[in-house]
Amino acid sequence: MSNTLQTNRKTASALMFIHAQTSLHPGCGTALGTVDLPIQRQRHTGWPTIAGSALKGILRDAYREMQKEQHPAEYETQNGKEVLKRTRRQVANEDDAELTAIFGPGKPDESSAYAGALSVTDARILAYPVRSLRGVFAWVTSPAVLEILHRDLKLAGLDGNHLPLPEQLSELRKNQALVPNGSPLLVSGDKIVLEEFDFQRQGDCGPLAEWIATRAFWNDDPFSPSRMKTHLVVLHDDDFTHFVRHATEVLARIALDYERKTVKSGALFYQEFLPPETLLYTVLLAYESRTKEKENAAQKWAPEVILQKVSDCLQQTRYLQIGGDETTGKGLCTVRVLTSVPIKKEN
Repeated sequence: MSNTLQTNRKTASALMFIHAQTSLHPGCGTALGTVDLPIQRQRHTGWPTIAGSALKGILRDAYREMQKEQHPAEYETQNGKEVLKRTRRQVANEDDAELTAIFGPGKPDESSAYAGALSVTDARILAYPVRSLRGVFAWVTSPAVLEILHRDLKLAGLDGNHLPLPEQLSELRKNQALVPNGSPLLVSGDKIVLEEFDFQRQGDCGPLAEWIATRAFWNDDPFSPSRMKTHLVVLHDDDFTHFVRHATEVLARIALDYERKTVKSGALFYQEFLPPETLLYTVLLAYESRTKEKENAAQKWAPEVILQKVSDCLQQTRYLQIGGDETTGKGLCTVRVLTSVPIKKEN
């Protein structure tokens, strides 16, 4: 079944979880501070985010890679020789009916003809990895993060998934934490130590950890779901904000003068990364196709069909490269879709 938002427009919607496998740099350009290349952050909270426009482009690229096998490259004759006119990727990007219906026209001169049927929101932080005295690391979240997730579940028509918010959530104070029962993070039974700070355990967040573990990760991942069930920590909003602002990875990048073996002038800079294991999510909204095709359009390009095709693509690829520094292994993420539309079972 599709969902109807307050706009009364027919939609199908989903949450897409993003789990960083390697360091992630969703860049926002240069800055004048200590960090030359910082990550994207929300203006009002300082929490990490990934622009929806960037995510939509990445999804388009993944879909294009899947569809290009159906399109032969095009050649033209110049001076008696065959010359490549358009690659398979170019042909798919510009001519593939599914791709252009979902993401919009591929030709610059047609960009104003119609909009794509898929909308992608900015990605929000859900759980952030922080070094722990015991248990290696914890995933930390906060009441405000969970309240926003609860709101986004309603936006995506997924409020029926019943996010199990801990009872002590509104009573949580600074230097306090909610930790699953029996967590290996616990020190002396009722404390945890994250970075150089210690927190007093005030209650259990086991059901919440179970909810995330069963939805955000692939079923064949033997590590992440089981760890999430025991390593999730809910902190006060201020404590959480401190970690996401000050516990990122900042790396020095250089280029050497190979003759003198010294750093080239102006080639030393500092770049910020989200650490591996960072967990984010975005909302996917699919509308009726806006293409001008009339043949069976209402059935072929219904919102449910659009969302199913995107979900099929992501189930096939599972991994997306997000952000900069792809050739140095950065930005490799697994993605999984949670939707109210029946999606084919995993292989």
